Amino acid sequence: CRSGISERERKEIIKLARKAFGVSEDKAAVTDKTTAPEKAAGGEKAAGEKTAGGEKSTGEKAAGEKTAAAAGADKDATVEEKKTEAASDTHAQALAKLAHFEKLLRGKVPEDHEIGFKRTEKQLEVEYRTFYLFKEVSLTGDYITDAHVRPDPETGRPEVGLNFDRIGARKFEKLTGAHVRERMAIVLEGEVSSAPVIQTRIGGGRARITMGTGGNYNEVLADANDLAAVLRAGALPAPVRILEERTVGPTMGEDARRQGSYALAIGMALVVLFMVLYYRLAGLVADLALLLNAVFILAVMSAVQATLTLPGIAGIILTIGMAVDANVIINERIREELRLGKTARAAVEAGYGRAFWTIFDANFTTLIAAVVLWSYGSGPVQGFAVTLFIGIFASMFTAIFVTRLVVDYLVIRLKVQKLSI
Repeated sequence: CRSGISERERKEIIKLARKAFGVSEDKAAVTDKTTAPEKAAGGEKAAGEKTAGGEKSTGEKAAGEKTAAAAGADKDATVEEKKTEAASDTHAQALAKLAHFEKLLRGKVPEDHEIGFKRTEKQLEVEYRTFYLFKEVSLTGDYITDAHVRPDPETGRPEVGLNFDRIGARKFEKLTGAHVRERMAIVLEGEVSSAPVIQTRIGGGRARITMGTGGNYNEVLADANDLAAVLRAGALPAPVRILEERTVGPTMGEDARRQGSYALAIGMALVVLFMVLYYRLAGLVADLALLLNAVFILAVMSAVQATLTLPGIAGIILTIGMAVDANVIINERIREELRLGKTARAAVEAGYGRAFWTIFDANFTTLIAAVVLWSYGSGPVQGFAVTLFIGIFASMFTAIFVTRLVVDYLVIRLKVQKLSI
């Protein structure tokens, strides 16, 4: 994926760019943000389109990367047109200059390469990024079965998910493995739509393109939707003209999330009822700890801006079960001490002391599992691990310290001689 263009040729192309955009040497600062153009590892083509993508963590760099038309090392150069007091280029003028620049490049680029352009329109400027591309198409859009926008499970920001068919999955894995840390161009009708960086070899027929961590959320979401539309268009035999556009929520996802919330509420209610009926006053204290446990989990997730996904709801349900288990162990230990004839205060002291290490061992082994899931999992698995990780510490705190505080208040301050347990 390395270019054979020499330093002399690179300087010649930059010189042509300045000539095309009417920039002299002393005014080069206006447009000469140039070093060498981006090199994209391959392309994907369907109905006049070339695309490529990244997986697991294929990220698109911010618009600050700029590229001119040459090749040296994987650098960018951008030709910008800005409104000034002296002159203000219209959009049509910018396109005319770009066409002139492309014409000047003819004969300067090797036959197996080409220069691709990406247009970015802003309020006061039109910006062009250039990419030094392989002309050969490595993968066509016919192999893409789906492209959709979804939230990143780690950051909650929009990302684009890709699915390939069986043959496309093998081709894509081979292609990404050969060009790790290089760009792959997504080009539709002669214009580069995106050029994400391949972070690792991508197998399994599934990929994701992250949209970066900066920028306004709504703008990033719009860019992600545009990119997903470009990738979906790769499987169509002919261009499509949009007559009407509507946003429809994913019904299946909403139903699953609603059912998960119902399961969480019903499970919580049944647990609360059981604890009160079986352990009476001690069960009511345990229920208070369960409610605080759920509040702590949601508060911590909100503080770290973690996204509550469907697997995350499952993690909360599992955490509630573990918290109930800890309270059951404590109450049973206290019961055993009371049967031995100890006072309420002595039974509480001995019960919590004997239950601590049992609860600690159980939660510690679960914590190890959560760390492993977070380290080696991805997407929904990591969402489950996050809630489980937070829930372990919350359940330990509420089951051992919060309930102990309440029970000690009843026994020591209120001098309760007989516990209702």
